[in-house]
Formats: sequence, structure tokens, C-alpha cells
Amino acid sequence: MDAALDGRAAAGATVAAQSPPEGERREPDELVKPVRNWRAFLPFRKASANHGPSDRWLLLVTLFLVGLGIVMIYSASAIRAQERFGDPTFFLKKQLVYALIGLLAMAWALGRDLKTFQRLTPILFLASLLLLMLVLVPHIGIRINGARRWLRFFGLSFQPAELAKVAVILFLASYFARRQDRLDDFLDGFLPPLCVTGLMAGLIILQPNFGTACVLLFVAGVVFVVGGARINHLLATAGMALPVLLFLIMRSDHGRTRLFALLDPSRVSPKATYQLDQSFYALGPGGLFGRGLGDSMQKLFFLPEPHTDFIFAIVGEEMGFVGAMLVVVLFGVFLWRGTRAAVRAGDPYASYLAMGITGLVVGQAALNMGVVSGLFPTTGVPLPFVSFGGSSLTLTLFGVGILLNVSGRAIPREPASVRPQYPVPDRQVPYFRVAAPG
Repeated sequence: MDAALDGRAAAGATVAAQSPPEGERREPDELVKPVRNWRAFLPFRKASANHGPSDRWLLLVTLFLVGLGIVMIYSASAIRAQERFGDPTFFLKKQLVYALIGLLAMAWALGRDLKTFQRLTPILFLASLLLLMLVLVPHIGIRINGARRWLRFFGLSFQPAELAKVAVILFLASYFARRQDRLDDFLDGFLPPLCVTGLMAGLIILQPNFGTACVLLFVAGVVFVVGGARINHLLATAGMALPVLLFLIMRSDHGRTRLFALLDPSRVSPKATYQLDQSFYALGPGGLFGRGLGDSMQKLFFLPEPHTDFIFAIVGEEMGFVGAMLVVVLFGVFLWRGTRAAVRAGDPYASYLAMGITGLVVGQAALNMGVVSGLFPTTGVPLPFVSFGGSSLTLTLFGVGILLNVSGRAIPREPASVRPQYPVPDRQVPYFRVAAPG
């Protein structure tokens, strides 16, 4: 009898603690609403302002991939560099400089407060928008292989689309962190970031650069999902966007040829399928352990762009199936640790940043390896950390610096004894959102 009375008293105390104070009676439409986004299903944690050590796994995987890229770039480009520039280390030296700049950018991003990136977001967004428009201007944007994607400053080429991907992640993370109370409204909450993303993707498509546009849309979709956007809004948008994207690809000679080269090679010339065919000739003879480092045959002027977009084919030829799977596993570890950092982040903004950057790196890697393997149409998307390229490497390492920054702010998991037991009543769900005041 006494135990029952004690239980009732404890239950009454719990209800009283959860009830609003006297004089602050809430109307039904002002009651708290459970959050729909992914954080509502995470174990309860208390926030902490302390910044601990960054994720060592993330750092080691990044450094290993950068080192592997430097080795493979020298192996894949030495003969071509000797032929074109009279220096077999031409591309190697440039990549070492890019890696140094990227590592400095990563170190800078690692040591900043996250509010710094919120303040930089408008500047980076407007700069990337201006550069994307500038690259389309004749005699300013550099046209290579039928696409106008580069600008040249002081003798150095720069690809504005790489900056645009980072700028979109920063913008969307900031937007969703500040506008959680408006996401139910399509016009006021969902449409503004959708228009911004569509504008960036449209400017990239005009270059044309369908591969990078697809990466940007994929990353934006990741941030929309984890940011709490309505699934029916996302599905409706995807249902309208995919036919439009396919229409734009079919209208472009560049995109249509590459799509038919994958789906129906008989409808295009052998020149259109040449690069993919040579990629297969590299991956096939690699076998289990490869021909050996430096012994690739396809890099001898057979495979176009062996040190850039198709460097994964040289990895498979020289290091075999084992080497190729090692690269896949490393990006899998990156996905695991990046998602872990996002899940354990101390605030929504940090979570959205971490998931956006993780989605950018892993999504782009999956697209590149899929292209090299013949799963997707050929497109000019580099393999993160591994392919030759200053814009991609520098800005990707800058993004990894932000991700490492977030991982250092991760909140440690509470002991099992203090975690709430699920399922719990709606009133006791630890993550909730208060309706916006009228």
C-alpha cells in the first residue's frame, strides 16, 4: 500500500514538473510539437561547450587518401608530363602545392568557432554566385573539352563550381538551423532554399557540367532531409526536377552523347565510348593484386585523363581489386565517422554542416567510382583527395576541416543508466520544437 502511494506521488511530481507555471496556461495550438527530423530519435544528451580532440579516424583517412592521391598522380602522369612539359614531376609538384594549401585551409577551419562560418556564409555564397555567372562569359571563362568551367587568375585556374558546393552546404545548414519553425510552410519555409539550390545547379548545368550539378543536388537533398523538410515536399520536388534534368541532358549534345554511350553504345561513334572502354581495359587486367605500382599500360597515352577523373582506373590496374576495395573501404570509414560526428554534434547547425560535408565527399566519390566502373555516364567529377586538381582538393580539405571541427565538439554518449528508455510517452520525448509565437 505504501509503495503504491509512493508511486502515485512520484507520478504526480513528474506531471507537475512538466506542466506550465500558473498564469501561463497554454492554448492547444501553442503546445510543443515533436520534431520530425532525425535528431528526435537519438539518445538524450546534455550539451557541452567544451571542444575536445577531433576525430582521429577522420583525420587519418583524409591524410591517407591525400597521400595515396599524390603517389598515384605521379604514377599516372609522369610520362605525359615528360612528353608535354619536359618534366616528369610537373603534375606531382603542383599537387604537392595544392595539398599544402588545402591542409593549411583545413587547419584554419579546424581552429575556428562555428559562428565564423555563419558570418562567412553570405560572402562565400555571393562570391560563388558571381563566379558561376562570370565563367559563362566568353573570353573570360576557359573552355576545355566543350565545357566552360574554369577561370584563370594570375596564371592559376580555378573551378567556381567547387566553391559553390561548399557555399550551398553552409547556406542550407544555417537556414535550416534558424528556420525550424517554418519548415511546415512550403512557400515560407521550403521554397526559399529550394530556389537558391536550383539557381546554383542551373548555372552549373549551363557550363555544361551535369555531374557536378547532380552532386550539388544530392548534397542539398541530404541537408534537406536531416534538416527536417517534409518528405512529401521533397518527393514532389524530385518528381518535377528529374524530368527537367533529363530534358536538359537530352537537349545538350554533350550530355546526350555521354548518356547514349552508356545505355546504347551502338547509337554513338566509337570515339564517344573510347574513354570508358579504356577504363575497362585498365580495371580488367588489374586482377586481384594489380600489375604493380608504376606498371600501368593504359596510362601510356591510351586512357584519357588518367591522373584526373579516371585515376581510379589506374588504381585498379596497378593495385588490383584489393587496392580498389581499399579506396572504397576508406570512403566507407569516412561516411561512418562523418555521420557519427553529425549525430553527436551539440547543435543542429553543426549537425547539418557535418552531414552536408560527409554527403559531398562520399557522394562525389561514389559517382566518380561509378563512372569509372561503367555504372553512370561519363562525367568530369574528380575522386575526392585522389584526383589531380587544385580547386577540388583545396576546398574539399577546407570542408574536412569544418567536419573535424564539428567532431571535436561532439557530445559524449551518456551512460546507459541515465538515458531515457524508449518508447516513451510523447510528453517525455527529449527533443521537441516549440511552435512559433503568433
